[in-house]
Order: sequence, then structure tokens, then C-alpha cells
Amino acid sequence: MPPWKRVLRPLTALLLAAAVATVPAATAHASSAPTTGWNDYSCRPSAAHPRPVVLVHGTLGNSVDNWLSLAPYLEDRGYCVFSLDYGQLSGVPVFYGLGPIDKSAEQLSAFVDKVLAATGAAKADLVGHSQGGMMPRYYLRFLGGAAKVNALVGLAPDNHGATLSGLTNLLPYFPGASDLIKATTPGLADQIPGSAFLTKLNAGGDTVPGVHYTVISTKYDEVATPWQSQYLSGSDVHNVLLQDLCSLDLSEHVAIGLFDRIAFHEVANALDPAHATATTCASAFS
Repeated sequence: MPPWKRVLRPLTALLLAAAVATVPAATAHASSAPTTGWNDYSCRPSAAHPRPVVLVHGTLGNSVDNWLSLAPYLEDRGYCVFSLDYGQLSGVPVFYGLGPIDKSAEQLSAFVDKVLAATGAAKADLVGHSQGGMMPRYYLRFLGGAAKVNALVGLAPDNHGATLSGLTNLLPYFPGASDLIKATTPGLADQIPGSAFLTKLNAGGDTVPGVHYTVISTKYDEVATPWQSQYLSGSDVHNVLLQDLCSLDLSEHVAIGLFDRIAFHEVANALDPAHATATTCASAFS
């Protein structure tokens, strides 16, 4: 075997391992969220919270594991909450978000239509973690989602790519590595800075009119790096760094989406800005 191939295989494995390390081990081997609690299609939005919230998991996440904390948090505050699985690869259970991202956006489009039809709402709000905060932007820009979405809230979204703390910068030194990742896990390839997908997504500006954007980031992110690359530019964008709200918050890429109640408080503010309250370290106990 040529020497470069001996190096290519472990590098590819390392890239995948690094991505896997950013999500928790699955705690519920299921392909859909529970039928009670969130994903309750009998839920009707209230006057206080007139839009259903659709949660969009990250790479290697799913509709259950990614939202075991945030979904109940929002339910307790009176929201109708829904989540979907997207980006499945054939023969790969539990870990989703690996398929081509444009196709995942089509799945999100169909799911939002289903939620709006069930709830009778005119628009939904989207909250996504990692890829789940970036992928909906394709839906908004290219699939007519802007007419159906009021707000997009991204928790550590890789809006301009995920370098895995610079690891993807090594790919050009290993011939065939990028092609192998694209062939086996196109959803990962689409998130590499400079990919055709990201180039198309970000051409002509980060946002579309009529949608309110919030990006919530942590300076300890090790995946969507540098963390400043998560930020969006536009007239209706609120970019937030958690450590500006609470310097003691040590959440990194996974924690910000899984259990950081300081981040969750800022999500709630973004969903209901008319009743927003200051996010501080004390928000961890609210």
C-alpha cells in the first residue's frame, strides 16, 4: 500500500472520530421523538406563544438525544415543540445529519409543513444546534422557508464551516481524503469550509428578509472554529457570545446545545423578545 494511503485512512478515521466525540452516546435508540411531551400533534399554540418551535439536531444527533433538556425547557414555558430526524444514511441508525445537506433541508421543509398543518399556525420558529443551526438557512433561502419561518436561532451553528479546531486544514495534504469523506458522509463534506454547498449558501449574503436571526456561540467551541465564523451579518441578526453574558460559562460545542440553561435562556429571549429578560449566570437556575 502506498505510504499516503496508510496515512489517509487514519486521518479520515480521525476526522470522523472527532465529529463523533462532539455528540453524546445515544441514550434512546429511536428514530423519532416521543409522542407525548414534545412532538404532540394535538398541541395548539397559545396566544402568548403563537408559533410552534421546530428543533433541528446537529451532525450525528437525532430528534431525541439532542433535545432531552431543551425540549422540556421550552414545553414548560408554554411552547408547542417538535423535532425531526434528517440526513439519514442507509444502514446507519441513531446517528443522523450525515446525508447531503441540501437534501436534509428538503426534509426540514416537509416537516415544517406538517407541523404548520397540524397546529394551524401561519409560521414556525426554528432552533438548531450545530449543523441544525446552519442547514435551515438553505431552506429559508432556496426552498421557500422564509414565508413560513419567523425566527431562526442557532446554537453553535457552523454557518461558515466547521474546521474541527483546524483539523480539516490538513485534508489537502492527503490526496483523496476529501473525496472519500464526500463519498461516504456527504453531510460532513458539505460542512468543510470552502465546500460547494457553503459557497452557494453564503453567496449574496448571510440572511434573507423577513426572518429574525439569532446566533448563540461559546468561545470554547472546538468544532465550528474559529467561533467568530458562526456569526451572521445582516440587518436582523443578533449575535451572542455566552461568555459576555456569564464569564463562568465553560460550555463547548456539545454542552451549549445539550444542557446549558444559560444558552437556553437566551433561546427563550430570541423566541419571545417582547418579554426578554437579562441573561446572566443566574439563568442557569431559572
